[in-house]
Amino acid sequence: MISVEEFQSEAADWLAANRQFAPRDYGAICPPDLVDAGLEWQRRLTGDGWAGIHWPTEHGGRGLTPEHNGVWLLECARAGVPAVFNMVGFVLAGGAVMRYGTPDQQAEHLGATLSTGHVWCQLFSEPGAGSDLGSLATRAELDGDRWIVNGQKVWCSGGRYSNWGILMARTRPLDPTGEHGAPKHEGISFFLCPMDLPGIEVRPLKQMTGESEFDEVFFTDVELPAGQLLGPLHGGWGVGMAVLTSERGHIGTSVIGLERRLDQMARLAEGRELTGLERDDLASLLSRGMAFTAMAQRQGPIASTAASLMKLGITEMMFDVAMLRGDLGGADAMLQGADSTGMLAAPGGRIAGGTSQVQRNIIGERLLGLPREPKPT
Repeated sequence: MISVEEFQSEAADWLAANRQFAPRDYGAICPPDLVDAGLEWQRRLTGDGWAGIHWPTEHGGRGLTPEHNGVWLLECARAGVPAVFNMVGFVLAGGAVMRYGTPDQQAEHLGATLSTGHVWCQLFSEPGAGSDLGSLATRAELDGDRWIVNGQKVWCSGGRYSNWGILMARTRPLDPTGEHGAPKHEGISFFLCPMDLPGIEVRPLKQMTGESEFDEVFFTDVELPAGQLLGPLHGGWGVGMAVLTSERGHIGTSVIGLERRLDQMARLAEGRELTGLERDDLASLLSRGMAFTAMAQRQGPIASTAASLMKLGITEMMFDVAMLRGDLGGADAMLQGADSTGMLAAPGGRIAGGTSQVQRNIIGERLLGLPREPKPT
């Protein structure tokens, strides 16, 4: 097996020669306007052997280690290019099928995911079950050799351009008390769902920025073949949580991204006559950012539960940066442009990727050892 150091050097050389073919580094989810470029980039990665780096060779990967994959993520961050087309497909769906799929499911989906024949979206969150995903209410009822699915999903990334989705649905009645039916986190099953089935409707969600990055998905008497169940019946919560927690990115990638944000923050002062108070605000934000950089570097190569500190801190810092940028823009910031868009988009950071409230609970309960948050009866 190639050493991690040799692999990293080869990756850096390949990226230097091919980065001009890549779209900008858009993060975990490809936005709708970059889908064609993202798919073309993924095909290039797959064709040259830079996809599924730590996937087994029998599933189309290179059979290397998570450490090899970590330095690939790191070098992509340095080059400013996406490491994969879409995290949902290559991390969540791919990881779930490799771990829990039958041989037939693995043969159908894994190779096609690497080659972009299958593009995946995540069908987890609901209007009444976002951070509290265990309260999801979308139902899947067995009827002979099919499941009848009814319900609604929301904040779905990529629903418009995906042909497959990973779906969590309730297969036993919800009972938060555990007195009847299934306890809250039980009775949920995990499905692989074709997005072209009759009864599935995808609607773009209009954000207050004017964009529509996300979708809501409605299921009305959707007939899902019984063979699309992944993992144990009623055991979908374990499938979903295992996949979400087993794949972690290299912490160095977040350090690189944070350093770039700090550089952009420092440039807010260019060409402006700042007041003493504005200079103090900017210096405070830069100091916070450098503290988060040091925190990330101390964690080591792999993120841990302490990543909640980073998520919460950076989210709040970037919200404050957007507000300061608007203040510095003065009256012009009320017009359509980068300053106003930044202020409108900033609150979304407190929701995306785990809400700030959830991060505070994780920090309090798992890091500080505080009593668990009381649950209403």
